[in-house]
Amino acid sequence: MSVHKQVKKKITTLQLKKMKQNGEKISVLTAYDYTMAKIIDGAEIDAIIVGDSASNTMIGNETTLPISLDQMINYATSVVNGAKRALIIVDMPFGTVSGDPLKSLQAAIRMMRESGADAIKIEGGSEIKEDIKKIIDAGIPVMVHLGLMPQSINKYGTYGVRGKDKEEADKLLEDCLLMEQLGAFGLLLEKIPSTLGEEISNKVSIPTIGIGAGSGTDGQVLVIQDVMGMNKDFSPKFLRRYADLHSVMTEATKNFINDVKNKNFPNEQESY
Repeated sequence: MSVHKQVKKKITTLQLKKMKQNGEKISVLTAYDYTMAKIIDGAEIDAIIVGDSASNTMIGNETTLPISLDQMINYATSVVNGAKRALIIVDMPFGTVSGDPLKSLQAAIRMMRESGADAIKIEGGSEIKEDIKKIIDAGIPVMVHLGLMPQSINKYGTYGVRGKDKEEADKLLEDCLLMEQLGAFGLLLEKIPSTLGEEISNKVSIPTIGIGAGSGTDGQVLVIQDVMGMNKDFSPKFLRRYADLHSVMTEATKNFINDVKNKNFPNEQESY
């Protein structure tokens, strides 16, 4: 007798919008490799962002600026191969969407074609609206990243909270409304006051995903290494650790070393 295997339905941008409409919060984590993507996808995360934070977490750079389009495509391809249910959103790295709409579109097409991702994420507001419009008009789903934008760290000079003063908060809200008008399927809001995060979420019809933007956004995202406690050097206020893999992996490594040194590994059952 054949057994019917239920296939989990792929999450789409439309489904995220319906989740917002239904008041269902959206869960998002980052991932950069096949194994991690397969694990969190199997746990039924709604969306995975292949962040340019790979520059920090995977390569060890101080900022997100050095990572290249080629590197992001490689990380994204690994995640796409591992995740079959979650919506896969990939960051466009620094310099690829920066005021030349045709070149921006070419980079976005290359990302989608070579990685197999479902959507891209772009940092920036009205200053690059023509780039974003051209990419969306070409049929590529775009999530726009506003608030604290790590690719602009040299402009800010700090990773502090954005939108605290009225002028910056008003500009942020205007940008969010503009991005909705241009056709963005979602917004990622980073490190802004919780009241502003809630206000924006209430005024746009597209999903908002927050990281340090309070509980009023439509969903939440964190970096996987931070959530799993693999990175002990980063402890922002908005982070909640759900595991302590740093300690687990350190202990496991020490146990392996001891077994090798003491000639306890491999044993007879582990040998051919």
